[in-house]
Amino acid sequence: MANVTDLQTKYSKLAQEYSKLRAQNQVLKKAVVDEQANSASFKEQLKQRDQSLRKQEQEMDSLSFRNQQLAKRVELLQEELAVREAKGKKGKSKADSPSQHETQSVFDEDLQKKIEENERLHIQFYEADEHHRKQEAELTTRLQDLEKDSEQHRAVVDGLTAKYMETIERLQSDKARLEVKTQTLEREAKECRMRTEECQQQVRRCQSELNIHVKQSSSVIQEKVPFNDTKFAAYNSLNVPPHNRRHQLKARDVAGQALSFIQDLVAALLNFHSYTEQRVHIYPLDSSIEPISPLNQKFSQYLHENAAYVRPLEEGFLQLHQSITEDTVTVLETVVKLKSFADNFASYTSFLQKILPYQLKSLEEECNAPLGTAALTAKNQELQRDMERVTSVFEKLQSYIKLLALPSVRQNAVPQSSTSAVFTQLAAGLHSLHDAIKEMSKHYNQKASLEQELPTTTQKLCTTTECLLGSLGSLTSSTGKIATFFSNNLDFFTSPGYSPRGCTVALNPLQAESMLANKKKAAAYIHAIKQDRPQSVPYGDALSNRRILTSSTESREGLTQQVQQSQEKIARLEQEKEHWLLEAQLGKVRLEKENQRIADLETQLAAALGGSPNCQPAAASTLSESHEEAEREHKAAGKETALCASLVGMLCTTPTVDQMGDEESREQLIKTHYMARVGELTTQLQISDSKAVHFHSECRALAKRLAISEKSREALSEEVRLANQNITRLQDELTTTKRSYEDQLSMMSDHLCSMNETLSKQREEIDTLKLGSKGNAKKNKGR
Repeated sequence: MANVTDLQTKYSKLAQEYSKLRAQNQVLKKAVVDEQANSASFKEQLKQRDQSLRKQEQEMDSLSFRNQQLAKRVELLQEELAVREAKGKKGKSKADSPSQHETQSVFDEDLQKKIEENERLHIQFYEADEHHRKQEAELTTRLQDLEKDSEQHRAVVDGLTAKYMETIERLQSDKARLEVKTQTLEREAKECRMRTEECQQQVRRCQSELNIHVKQSSSVIQEKVPFNDTKFAAYNSLNVPPHNRRHQLKARDVAGQALSFIQDLVAALLNFHSYTEQRVHIYPLDSSIEPISPLNQKFSQYLHENAAYVRPLEEGFLQLHQSITEDTVTVLETVVKLKSFADNFASYTSFLQKILPYQLKSLEEECNAPLGTAALTAKNQELQRDMERVTSVFEKLQSYIKLLALPSVRQNAVPQSSTSAVFTQLAAGLHSLHDAIKEMSKHYNQKASLEQELPTTTQKLCTTTECLLGSLGSLTSSTGKIATFFSNNLDFFTSPGYSPRGCTVALNPLQAESMLANKKKAAAYIHAIKQDRPQSVPYGDALSNRRILTSSTESREGLTQQVQQSQEKIARLEQEKEHWLLEAQLGKVRLEKENQRIADLETQLAAALGGSPNCQPAAASTLSESHEEAEREHKAAGKETALCASLVGMLCTTPTVDQMGDEESREQLIKTHYMARVGELTTQLQISDSKAVHFHSECRALAKRLAISEKSREALSEEVRLANQNITRLQDELTTTKRSYEDQLSMMSDHLCSMNETLSKQREEIDTLKLGSKGNAKKNKGR
């Protein structure tokens, strides 16, 4: 069964990992699809820009053609002008006519407009060409970046797909193996079921035979025993039951466990009331700054007195535990100390009833605070209902405990038939208390998270609230343990440990005293018998030595396990330390190389900027050429890359002239990124450690439960063996009884035969004697 449990645990872990990887795969697939969509959209934009570029080129061609036409026209006009000027010089020297001047001015204006239009078109063409080149360069760079990202995503997706396929194959093989194991277990279960049915048939057959035997025995007893004093309870007052030592040990053990739980509950209640008092002094008003309300002052005064009501619970139950010993009789009629514990519980319940109105008013004051939100008001109202519910549950428990304490004060106060119902209701009340405190703890957690978002929340209030939440957690745990403990031992509480023979009435104190006196007499008698024998180890010393040996063995095993776990943890931490030291050395080497490269680039930049302003383009070209050569050398060497990746994170650096001047901010960003990543990894490591500790504690608890189950199984198997022995013994007795009855019947039949023979002989003799007497009488008459 342990192997099956391990396989199921491994299968569940593999299924969880598979689901996580599948979810990551879906996210990566979605990211790849988004990047592909973005790439397609960018390609579409690039096509549109190419189309617009072709249109602009066509427009530019048409404008250049128009410009050529205009240039030719201007040349023609200039030639005509020159011809006309020559004619004017050769001709008459008189002034030109007004019509010629007007024509000349029109031509001049037309020429000037065409020249301006030509200049404007040249400027627009140049601007459009520059804009187009810039857009083309940007889109090309962006397309290259997107293609790189797409390749990286595709590589990641391929790796994850391969990993998922391996995981799926491994899970399928595990599933097949588990199916084979399940089929084997099902066959074994069927066989066990068949054997169980056979055993049940045998048990039914034995029960029927035993019922027949009981009927026969009861008929014999009714026929042979004329007076049966077990019918009347009045005749059985002197039937004192024997002292049940096993019941006393069980009662002592149960009381000890209950005492530890009560101590935890008392500690949790003390912390809860004390931290509530501290919170009243801090929120909604801080008593160190301004006085709190009179109602909260009274509430704080009452809370300060909580120890006077809570401590007696532990003291009363301690006295009850001390009164239950191996030499006493523990029933409800003889446990006198239960009354004092019931009184202490009633006083604490009255204390809760007294502080309940102040708790409700205090929460109302928190709701009326200036910065109180609607959600915080709703949580306070839920807490008010939870506190009322907790108080009512404590009142109900107090009434049940008071009922259980009545038989020790007054005889026949509670019928024995009602005691089991009271214990059952008490178990249900303990579960209700656990549920109510659990709800109150949940609502307090939600309220604390809402209060932390308020701007007026101080560190003192946060610390007090955390302590209060811790006390509520321990209170929830202790009430849950008490409820589970009481439910598990409910059969012991309701079973009659002592009952006089032949009646069902409860044990009274006089019978208890007689029982203890008989026990002392028996112990004295046994001691007197054993005085002549050599002394051995006393039974009490043997039991104490066995307990000491068992506890020392368990503690040694526990300490050995802790040492092994600590050694494993130390080894793991050493490995992690070496790993992070190597990472730090690699990061330091990369940083030195990057600083060297930056220093070289700064030197080149300073050399380039040191020349004349006219030489700046040449220096920039030289710097770009040196940068290109450095990149070629960088790619050829294959030792460094612009993409700095490690276990800590990933940072893409592309040094430019603008970034050289902002070196400090870039280093600060890199440092912030690495520190954030280290913080995330530290948080994940702490969460993993806490989960591992939690799982380890659960495994230890399961192992203990398994050991307890094994012990119970052994005890049940021993009981079954004893029952089988009893059945065999009863069958032997039945066979012996049958044989004795058959022998008696055969003897009686033989005796009857012999008696019949003697009777027949006697009758024959009587007849002969009668006949002889009649013959003698006749002879006498004849004479």
